[in-house]
Amino acid sequence: MKLRRVHQHLISRPLENVDREVRSQLDKLDLKVPRGDVAITAGSRGIANIATITKIAGEWLRDHGARPFIIPAMGSHNGATAEGQQRMVESLGISEKAMGMPIRASMECVKLGSVATGDVWMDRYAYESSGVLVLNRIKLHTCFSGSIQSGLVKMMVVGMGKIRSAETFHSAPTDKMRDMLLEMGPVILNSGKVWAGLAILEDGFDQTAEIHALSADQILAAEPSLVEKHRSYFPGLPVDDLNVLIVNEIGKTFSGTGMDTNVIGYRGVKGHEDLEKPNIRIIAALDLTAKSEGNALGIGLADFCTRRLRDAINEEKTFINCYTTGDMQRMRIPATLADDAEVIAKIAERYGEQRWMFIPNTLHLGNIYVSEDLAEEVASNPICKVDGESLELTFKDGRHQLVF
Repeated sequence: MKLRRVHQHLISRPLENVDREVRSQLDKLDLKVPRGDVAITAGSRGIANIATITKIAGEWLRDHGARPFIIPAMGSHNGATAEGQQRMVESLGISEKAMGMPIRASMECVKLGSVATGDVWMDRYAYESSGVLVLNRIKLHTCFSGSIQSGLVKMMVVGMGKIRSAETFHSAPTDKMRDMLLEMGPVILNSGKVWAGLAILEDGFDQTAEIHALSADQILAAEPSLVEKHRSYFPGLPVDDLNVLIVNEIGKTFSGTGMDTNVIGYRGVKGHEDLEKPNIRIIAALDLTAKSEGNALGIGLADFCTRRLRDAINEEKTFINCYTTGDMQRMRIPATLADDAEVIAKIAERYGEQRWMFIPNTLHLGNIYVSEDLAEEVASNPICKVDGESLELTFKDGRHQLVF
């Protein structure tokens, strides 16, 4: 199979000095800093500069008289255990030694109130603190659309509420989840435990582009405009109609569903409205990133996978995360073949070699490959530059040799 390498000229706007911007934004809050212990949330996503942002936020709090500490805040992820969630944040570079502050991991929660689908909970350490700095990236959600999607409110609702609030949130039908954020969010904010939020926006190359500090009473009002700003940065595929998409790696660090549904155009939630584009006939996933620690939620969005991906799955972690969401089809195991070479050969044999695309994952889309028949069409996209020479797809020990 002959391929062309494509460079997408995505929006590149990395902050020159992340440290300075974190401090500047927190200074602008002009809020009284709580005395005593202040919790900083840490999720499971692969957010650029997350260790630096967390560390500087902790230093700023300490400089202003607080005693900062970190709480893993990731709902039911990593087995829904305190130990598993602490290992996850440490794998992102957020360790006690590196941060200079303690990590307090627990699955114990305190009930704050109730909504139509169940109770609203908060991590016990967060509840017992003098205040919480909610830190997260603003991003399109993989299950639903709405004015508020994945960001500070979702971190409060699902992340800080551990598996208990995650179950309340996911008990709502998928098309009602956006409403659940607006119902559960005020319950948490009305508790008075949230001091402020630190919202991160990333550019098209997954680099920190903007940081916004918000007081607790600004979060609900400000987040919709940040979601819209995120749309302007969000990378996608350069064509809307593909026969085959080969995804080199999936995993929780790239998206909550392993593959970002907004990129692949498929949410895979039975009985609910799906995305209209892009339209992709066949999706193959080749590997599971080690940083996902075996959680392969989203594997069910693929039609084919390799044996090494399947062997890397921790079924218990994947089950707990999927069972909490209620969308069980997202952990179904696709057709499993020996390696990259067999997956690609079998797909080509059955579905042809036209309109193929290879991507590293659904988060990093600056460099991709397309089958030669797509080169002219992709080149007509103003943000794409297609290499002039084609290359032959080769394999070594069953793995393709593409360099992204």
